[in-house]
Amino acid sequence: MRVRIVFLLKNRGSYVPFHHQFLLAQMIKGILVKGGNKEWIDYSLYNFSGLKGQTKVSRKGLHFYSARITLVISSPNKGFVDYLLTNLFSFDQMDLGNMVIQPEGVELEEEVKFSESMKFICISPLVILNSSFNDSAAKRFIPPETDSFSDLLYESTIKRMEETQLFTEAQLASFYKFQLVPDKKYIERLTSSQKKFARIYPVFDQDVKYEIRGYTFPFTLYAAKEVQEFVFHSGLGQFTHKGFGMLDVANANPNKRIIKYEMDIVQA
Repeated sequence: MRVRIVFLLKNRGSYVPFHHQFLLAQMIKGILVKGGNKEWIDYSLYNFSGLKGQTKVSRKGLHFYSARITLVISSPNKGFVDYLLTNLFSFDQMDLGNMVIQPEGVELEEEVKFSESMKFICISPLVILNSSFNDSAAKRFIPPETDSFSDLLYESTIKRMEETQLFTEAQLASFYKFQLVPDKKYIERLTSSQKKFARIYPVFDQDVKYEIRGYTFPFTLYAAKEVQEFVFHSGLGQFTHKGFGMLDVANANPNKRIIKYEMDIVQA
């Protein structure tokens, strides 16, 4: 399930870094810890977008000028989502970078119909290599059109699906079909105009800073429906619970997929 959290922006014109996933990851982790439920504090089967709103770019980062901003949170576990939202709305306001935001409401995105061929866009960078301390391997560039790119994503996806214990060994074995095909024209257009679709981003894990390479481009994924649904709700690639690898369906109007969200209040 995917929900959109709507925040009021108390100080319009304030900013966050251009890539601010690490700030959002810290905020979400703080909310989970504040709730005090050990079941959810270390839960990692979720994903989130960057902030969305009316922005202008400066050397400092993204300045937000809209009265409201939104954040998409996605997880296959409604209990987790309700726990996160219950604790989020216990705050009158929160600081994010130098922004002051106030949670106002929640909207639910209707379910998507999945097939074995889905065209996605990246609404947060896609990371294919894991990282470790003082290791630059995760910054290595791997061409998206290669089998290596798809193979690394397949391995991380199947490993994450196995860890959920929601799928049998027979089901996991049947998910062998997996191929990511990038939008070749999109990549060629960016390359010819000297724009980048792959950049180095910071990520923090247990207070340790890593640098990783993230990719942002449209692609078609050929995989079983169950796999398509899993990556749509839980993210694709590495560091998904840090806000990387969030996808959306290409050529879709997300504003037409909103319905009222009924939240179950979780008692602390």
